[in-house]
Amino acid sequence: MSLNVLQNHNLAEYTSWLIGGNADYFCLPSNYDELREALKFAKEKNLKTTILGGGSNVLISDGGIEGLTIGLKKFSGISTDISSDKITLDCLAGTSKSELLKTFLKHQLAPALFLAGLPGDVGGGVVMNAGVAEMFQPREFMELVESIEVMTAEGEVRTLNKSDLKVAYRHTDGWQPHTVVKAKIVWPLQKDPDVLNKVREANKVRLSKQPLDKPSCGSVFKNPEGHKVAQLIDSCGLKGYTVGGAQVSPKHANFIVNLGTATAQDVWSIITHVKATVKEKTGVDIQTEVIRMGRWG
Repeated sequence: MSLNVLQNHNLAEYTSWLIGGNADYFCLPSNYDELREALKFAKEKNLKTTILGGGSNVLISDGGIEGLTIGLKKFSGISTDISSDKITLDCLAGTSKSELLKTFLKHQLAPALFLAGLPGDVGGGVVMNAGVAEMFQPREFMELVESIEVMTAEGEVRTLNKSDLKVAYRHTDGWQPHTVVKAKIVWPLQKDPDVLNKVREANKVRLSKQPLDKPSCGSVFKNPEGHKVAQLIDSCGLKGYTVGGAQVSPKHANFIVNLGTATAQDVWSIITHVKATVKEKTGVDIQTEVIRMGRWG
Protein backbone atom coordinates (compact mmCIF):
# COMPACT_ATOMS: atom_id res chain seq x y z
CA MET A 1 0.00 0.00 0.00
CA SER A 2 1.56 3.29 -1.15
CA LEU A 3 -0.73 5.46 0.98
CA ASN A 4 0.66 6.32 4.41
CA VAL A 5 -1.98 5.71 7.10
CA LEU A 6 -1.11 7.17 10.52
CA GLN A 7 -2.54 6.00 13.83
CA ASN A 8 -3.66 8.19 16.73
CA HIS A 9 -2.82 11.37 14.81
CA ASN A 10 -3.71 14.83 16.18
CA LEU A 11 -6.07 16.86 13.99
CA ALA A 12 -5.80 20.37 15.49
CA GLU A 13 -3.40 21.65 12.81
CA TYR A 14 -5.87 20.66 10.08
CA THR A 15 -8.55 23.04 11.39
CA SER A 16 -8.72 26.83 11.26
CA TRP A 17 -9.59 26.88 15.00
CA LEU A 18 -6.41 24.85 15.73
CA ILE A 19 -8.57 22.66 17.98
CA GLY A 20 -9.26 18.92 18.02
CA GLY A 21 -8.31 15.53 19.39
CA ASN A 22 -6.74 12.56 17.61
CA ALA A 23 -7.98 10.50 14.67
CA ASP A 24 -7.83 6.74 15.25
CA TYR A 25 -6.47 6.49 11.70
CA PHE A 26 -5.53 9.38 9.39
CA CYS A 27 -4.31 9.77 5.82
CA LEU A 28 -3.73 12.52 3.24
CA PRO A 29 -4.41 11.15 -0.27
CA SER A 30 -3.18 13.34 -3.12
CA ASN A 31 -4.97 11.70 -6.08
CA TYR A 32 -7.91 9.47 -7.04
CA ASP A 33 -5.96 6.21 -6.68
CA GLU A 34 -4.80 7.07 -3.16
CA LEU A 35 -8.33 8.08 -2.18
CA ARG A 36 -9.57 4.72 -3.49
CA GLU A 37 -6.88 3.03 -1.38
CA ALA A 38 -8.06 4.91 1.70
CA LEU A 39 -11.70 3.92 1.15
CA LYS A 40 -10.66 0.31 0.53
CA PHE A 41 -8.57 0.32 3.74
CA ALA A 42 -11.60 1.56 5.71
CA LYS A 43 -13.88 -1.04 4.15
CA GLU A 44 -11.47 -3.93 4.83
CA LYS A 45 -11.05 -2.90 8.48
CA ASN A 46 -14.75 -2.03 8.85
CA LEU A 47 -13.90 1.56 9.87
CA LYS A 48 -16.23 4.53 9.80
CA THR A 49 -14.82 7.19 7.41
CA THR A 50 -14.80 10.95 7.99
CA ILE A 51 -13.79 13.42 5.27
CA LEU A 52 -11.93 16.48 6.53
CA GLY A 53 -11.60 19.27 3.98
CA GLY A 54 -10.13 22.71 4.65
CA GLY A 55 -11.18 22.48 8.32
CA SER A 56 -12.62 26.00 8.35
CA ASN A 57 -16.14 25.09 9.35
CA VAL A 58 -15.70 22.16 11.71
CA LEU A 59 -15.36 21.65 15.44
CA ILE A 60 -13.49 18.42 16.16
CA SER A 61 -14.13 16.87 19.56
CA ASP A 62 -11.37 16.83 22.18
CA GLY A 63 -11.97 13.06 22.19
CA GLY A 64 -10.98 12.86 18.53
CA ILE A 65 -12.62 11.00 15.64
CA GLU A 66 -13.24 7.27 15.48
CA GLY A 67 -12.32 5.19 12.44
CA LEU A 68 -10.45 6.63 9.44
CA THR A 69 -10.26 10.39 8.88
CA ILE A 70 -9.34 11.30 5.30
CA GLY A 71 -7.77 14.76 5.00
CA LEU A 72 -8.04 16.39 1.58
CA LYS A 73 -5.32 19.01 2.07
CA LYS A 74 -3.06 17.43 -0.59
CA PHE A 75 -5.96 16.46 -2.88
CA SER A 76 -5.74 19.70 -4.82
CA GLY A 77 -5.20 21.19 -8.26
CA ILE A 78 -6.94 23.29 -10.90
CA SER A 79 -7.05 22.76 -14.67
CA THR A 80 -8.19 25.76 -16.69
CA ASP A 81 -9.94 25.92 -20.05
CA ILE A 82 -10.74 29.26 -21.68
CA SER A 83 -13.07 29.64 -24.65
CA SER A 84 -14.20 32.82 -26.37
CA ASP A 85 -16.99 33.49 -23.87
CA LYS A 86 -16.28 31.54 -20.66
CA ILE A 87 -13.70 30.11 -18.29
CA THR A 88 -14.02 26.51 -17.07
CA LEU A 89 -12.07 25.35 -14.02
CA ASP A 90 -11.85 21.71 -12.96
CA CYS A 91 -10.94 21.88 -9.25
CA LEU A 92 -10.08 18.94 -7.01
CA ALA A 93 -12.01 19.09 -3.73
CA GLY A 94 -9.01 19.93 -1.53
CA THR A 95 -8.04 23.00 -3.59
CA SER A 96 -8.08 26.04 -1.32
CA LYS A 97 -10.47 28.83 -2.20
CA SER A 98 -7.45 31.17 -2.13
CA GLU A 99 -6.01 29.26 -5.15
CA LEU A 100 -9.33 29.68 -6.92
CA LEU A 101 -9.26 33.38 -6.01
CA LYS A 102 -5.82 33.75 -7.65
CA THR A 103 -7.11 32.21 -10.88
CA PHE A 104 -10.11 34.56 -11.05
CA LEU A 105 -7.90 37.56 -10.18
CA LYS A 106 -5.46 36.65 -12.95
CA HIS A 107 -8.32 36.76 -15.45
CA GLN A 108 -9.93 39.86 -13.83
CA LEU A 109 -13.27 38.16 -13.16
CA ALA A 110 -15.99 39.05 -10.61
CA PRO A 111 -15.88 35.86 -8.46
CA ALA A 112 -12.49 37.01 -7.12
CA LEU A 113 -14.27 39.58 -4.95
CA PHE A 114 -16.63 36.94 -3.54
CA LEU A 115 -13.85 34.40 -2.92
CA ALA A 116 -11.63 36.91 -1.09
CA GLY A 117 -13.83 36.54 2.01
CA LEU A 118 -14.06 32.75 2.08
CA PRO A 119 -11.74 30.36 3.94
CA GLY A 120 -11.56 26.61 3.35
CA ASP A 121 -11.51 24.47 0.23
CA VAL A 122 -13.58 23.78 -2.88
CA GLY A 123 -15.22 20.63 -1.49
CA GLY A 124 -16.33 22.53 1.59
CA GLY A 125 -17.61 25.31 -0.65
CA VAL A 126 -19.86 22.79 -2.41
CA VAL A 127 -21.04 20.94 0.72
CA MET A 128 -21.76 24.11 2.73
CA ASN A 129 -22.74 26.30 -0.26
CA ALA A 130 -20.40 28.84 1.34
CA GLY A 131 -21.42 32.46 0.97
CA VAL A 132 -20.88 36.06 2.04
CA ALA A 133 -23.24 38.62 3.56
CA GLU A 134 -22.29 41.35 1.06
CA MET A 135 -24.48 41.81 -2.00
CA PHE A 136 -21.84 40.58 -4.43
CA GLN A 137 -22.50 38.68 -7.65
CA PRO A 138 -21.89 35.79 -7.09
CA ARG A 139 -22.48 35.59 -3.33
CA GLU A 140 -22.92 31.81 -2.93
CA PHE A 141 -20.43 29.15 -3.99
CA MET A 142 -22.90 27.00 -5.91
CA GLU A 143 -23.58 29.90 -8.29
CA LEU A 144 -20.16 29.07 -9.75
CA VAL A 145 -20.63 25.30 -10.01
CA GLU A 146 -21.91 23.52 -13.12
CA SER A 147 -21.31 19.94 -11.94
CA ILE A 148 -19.40 17.90 -9.37
CA GLU A 149 -17.71 14.51 -9.27
CA VAL A 150 -18.22 12.16 -6.35
CA MET A 151 -16.49 8.91 -5.42
CA THR A 152 -18.50 6.02 -4.02
CA ALA A 153 -17.26 3.82 -1.16
CA GLU A 154 -16.30 1.27 -3.85
CA GLY A 155 -14.09 3.83 -5.63
CA GLU A 156 -16.40 4.50 -8.60
CA VAL A 157 -16.46 8.11 -9.83
CA ARG A 158 -19.81 9.63 -10.82
CA THR A 159 -20.70 13.04 -12.25
CA LEU A 160 -23.64 14.95 -10.79
CA ASN A 161 -25.00 18.05 -12.53
CA LYS A 162 -26.16 20.98 -10.44
CA SER A 163 -29.75 20.00 -11.33
CA ASP A 164 -29.14 16.65 -9.55
CA LEU A 165 -28.34 18.51 -6.32
CA LYS A 166 -30.54 20.34 -3.84
CA VAL A 167 -28.94 23.70 -3.18
CA ALA A 168 -30.07 25.81 -0.20
CA TYR A 169 -28.77 28.59 2.05
CA ARG A 170 -25.39 27.37 3.42
CA HIS A 171 -26.16 23.77 2.46
CA THR A 172 -26.07 21.41 -0.52
CA ASP A 173 -27.73 17.97 -0.54
CA GLY A 174 -27.82 15.15 -3.06
CA TRP A 175 -24.11 14.20 -3.15
CA GLN A 176 -24.35 11.98 -0.06
CA PRO A 177 -23.36 9.28 0.91
CA HIS A 178 -20.38 9.67 -1.40
CA THR A 179 -17.25 11.84 -1.24
CA VAL A 180 -17.10 15.09 -3.25
CA VAL A 181 -13.85 14.88 -5.24
CA LYS A 182 -14.10 17.60 -7.90
CA ALA A 183 -16.12 20.64 -8.92
CA LYS A 184 -16.51 22.03 -12.43
CA ILE A 185 -16.70 25.80 -12.13
CA VAL A 186 -17.86 27.90 -15.09
CA TRP A 187 -18.06 31.70 -15.37
CA PRO A 188 -18.61 34.13 -18.26
CA LEU A 189 -15.45 35.78 -19.57
CA GLN A 190 -16.57 39.32 -18.73
CA LYS A 191 -13.53 41.14 -17.40
CA ASP A 192 -13.64 43.70 -14.61
CA PRO A 193 -10.30 45.59 -14.78
CA ASP A 194 -10.99 47.09 -11.33
CA VAL A 195 -11.52 43.77 -9.51
CA LEU A 196 -8.05 43.75 -7.88
CA ASN A 197 -8.72 47.15 -6.28
CA LYS A 198 -12.15 45.95 -5.13
CA VAL A 199 -10.58 42.86 -3.52
CA ARG A 200 -7.96 45.00 -1.75
CA GLU A 201 -10.65 47.35 -0.45
CA ALA A 202 -12.89 44.47 0.71
CA ASN A 203 -9.94 42.88 2.52
CA LYS A 204 -9.22 46.17 4.30
CA VAL A 205 -12.84 46.38 5.48
CA ARG A 206 -12.75 42.75 6.69
CA LEU A 207 -9.50 43.37 8.60
CA SER A 208 -11.11 46.31 10.37
CA LYS A 209 -14.31 44.41 11.25
CA GLN A 210 -13.25 40.78 11.77
CA PRO A 211 -10.74 39.21 14.20
CA LEU A 212 -8.53 37.76 11.46
CA ASP A 213 -5.49 37.79 13.76
CA LYS A 214 -6.81 34.90 15.91
CA PRO A 215 -7.79 31.32 15.02
CA SER A 216 -11.53 31.02 14.31
CA CYS A 217 -13.88 29.20 11.97
CA GLY A 218 -15.24 32.39 10.43
CA SER A 219 -18.98 32.86 10.97
CA VAL A 220 -20.31 30.48 13.61
CA PHE A 221 -24.07 31.04 13.17
CA LYS A 222 -26.31 31.39 10.10
CA ASN A 223 -28.29 34.60 9.66
CA PRO A 224 -31.92 33.84 10.59
CA GLU A 225 -34.62 35.08 8.21
CA GLY A 226 -34.92 38.85 8.60
CA HIS A 227 -32.03 39.22 11.07
CA LYS A 228 -28.28 39.72 11.19
CA VAL A 229 -27.04 37.21 13.73
CA ALA A 230 -24.02 39.30 14.81
CA GLN A 231 -26.39 42.13 15.77
CA LEU A 232 -28.62 39.74 17.74
CA ILE A 233 -25.65 38.35 19.69
CA ASP A 234 -24.24 41.83 20.30
CA SER A 235 -27.64 43.10 21.50
CA CYS A 236 -27.54 40.40 24.20
CA GLY A 237 -24.25 41.78 25.53
CA LEU A 238 -22.31 38.65 24.60
CA LYS A 239 -19.27 40.21 22.93
CA GLY A 240 -16.21 39.18 24.93
CA TYR A 241 -18.04 36.29 26.65
CA THR A 242 -15.30 33.78 27.52
CA VAL A 243 -15.11 30.11 28.51
CA GLY A 244 -11.62 28.72 29.11
CA GLY A 245 -9.48 29.69 26.12
CA ALA A 246 -12.40 30.53 23.80
CA GLN A 247 -14.13 33.88 23.42
CA VAL A 248 -16.93 35.60 21.52
CA SER A 249 -14.82 38.12 19.64
CA PRO A 250 -15.12 41.69 20.99
CA LYS A 251 -14.60 42.78 17.35
CA HIS A 252 -17.35 40.70 15.67
CA ALA A 253 -20.04 38.86 17.65
CA ASN A 254 -20.45 36.02 15.10
CA PHE A 255 -16.83 34.92 15.56
CA ILE A 256 -15.63 32.66 18.37
CA VAL A 257 -11.85 32.92 18.64
CA ASN A 258 -9.21 30.64 20.12
CA LEU A 259 -7.20 32.78 22.56
CA GLY A 260 -4.47 30.12 22.50
CA THR A 261 -5.62 27.36 24.83
CA ALA A 262 -9.23 26.74 23.71
CA THR A 263 -10.67 23.24 23.74
CA ALA A 264 -13.58 22.02 21.63
CA GLN A 265 -15.63 21.85 24.81
CA ASP A 266 -14.87 25.53 25.55
CA VAL A 267 -16.15 26.49 22.10
CA TRP A 268 -19.24 24.27 22.34
CA SER A 269 -20.06 25.72 25.78
CA ILE A 270 -20.00 29.21 24.26
CA ILE A 271 -22.15 28.13 21.30
CA THR A 272 -24.83 26.60 23.56
CA HIS A 273 -24.79 29.63 25.89
CA VAL A 274 -25.10 32.09 22.97
CA LYS A 275 -27.98 30.11 21.41
CA ALA A 276 -29.87 29.94 24.73
CA THR A 277 -29.29 33.62 25.58
CA VAL A 278 -30.35 34.89 22.14
CA LYS A 279 -33.50 32.73 22.27
CA GLU A 280 -34.35 33.92 25.79
CA LYS A 281 -33.74 37.62 25.16
CA THR A 282 -34.91 38.03 21.54
CA GLY A 283 -37.11 35.00 20.89
CA VAL A 284 -35.04 34.09 17.81
CA ASP A 285 -33.67 30.57 17.29
CA ILE A 286 -30.18 30.70 15.80
CA GLN A 287 -28.47 27.76 14.10
CA THR A 288 -24.79 27.02 13.63
CA GLU A 289 -22.97 26.83 10.33
CA VAL A 290 -20.32 24.79 12.16
CA ILE A 291 -20.28 21.00 11.83
CA ARG A 292 -19.33 18.99 14.92
CA MET A 293 -17.13 15.99 14.21
CA GLY A 294 -15.94 13.11 16.36
CA ARG A 295 -16.76 11.71 19.78
CA TRP A 296 -19.21 13.94 21.66
CA GLY A 297 -21.05 12.89 24.80
